[in-house]
Amino acid sequence: MAAKARIRSSEDSGHEGMQLLVSAAAFAAHKHRDQRRKDHRASPYINHPIAVAEVLSGSGGIVDPIVIAAALLHDTLEDTETTIAELRRHFGTDVASIVEEVTDDKSLPKARRKALQIEHAAHLSERAKLVKLADKICNVGDVLENAPKDWSLERRREYLDWAKAVVDQIRGTHAELERIFDRLYKKRP
Repeated sequence: MAAKARIRSSEDSGHEGMQLLVSAAAFAAHKHRDQRRKDHRASPYINHPIAVAEVLSGSGGIVDPIVIAAALLHDTLEDTETTIAELRRHFGTDVASIVEEVTDDKSLPKARRKALQIEHAAHLSERAKLVKLADKICNVGDVLENAPKDWSLERRREYLDWAKAVVDQIRGTHAELERIFDRLYKKRP
């Protein structure tokens, strides 16, 4: 199935694809400009969407600019004042739909949002599954290497187990990315 995401369509190729990626990176950087990660270094938030895009393109070999653009934008609806209409206007329906698919409803309690991620993961589009998988890889790597300073060992373990439950729902999406996730998960303390 990953092969579908690797095929570049004529309308997404070349200059248009590159323009989409640069625009998505600039938009995400602007929207996340005042945000920091919860790690002990308080890293700039934009590092996370860039890392997700890099996992997809580098480790995953994904060349579909729509998937990579969605990866760069994947937290804009959830963590900034960005609207779905704004994403559609700037990046088109395909990118906006992927971002919408991977976005939690922040009006729900955290426990419910986490349960819904597990429940909905199997029903995501193939492109959204790729973004979700890369996001979990990056988040698990961060929890293992640079967890938020106030997270106990128990909380880190709970997060890792929850992330695995989400990934288990999308197995079969991309074998290499799943192997990367599994290698990280094996480092669970």
